[in-house]
Amino acid sequence: MTDPGRPPSQREALAIQAAVARLRTRIVALAMGTMGGLVLFLATAWLLIRDGENVGATLGLLSNYFPGYSVTWPGAILGFAYGALTGALAGGAVAWIYNRVALSR
Repeated sequence: MTDPGRPPSQREALAIQAAVARLRTRIVALAMGTMGGLVLFLATAWLLIRDGENVGATLGLLSNYFPGYSVTWPGAILGFAYGALTGALAGGAVAWIYNRVALSR
């Protein structure tokens, strides 16, 4: 058993580096961007298809953060773009931070 306070030897550091999976930042950003765009598009489309009185009042509050977004079909397309951008930025940031932390150990 090794002392947890002792820094790892070069051999141990290489073994840890080989064992820890690195995330590809671009791939994670692409996946999260696609998911973010689809979620916002589908949420808007669901409300439009469901129809009713005062459709999407709560989801429409996103227009405070995403200029031009509304619960309409053109807004769904714009929402896809905003969701994709937001998801890609968040996914890329998470992957970058994960890689930095994983390699620092």
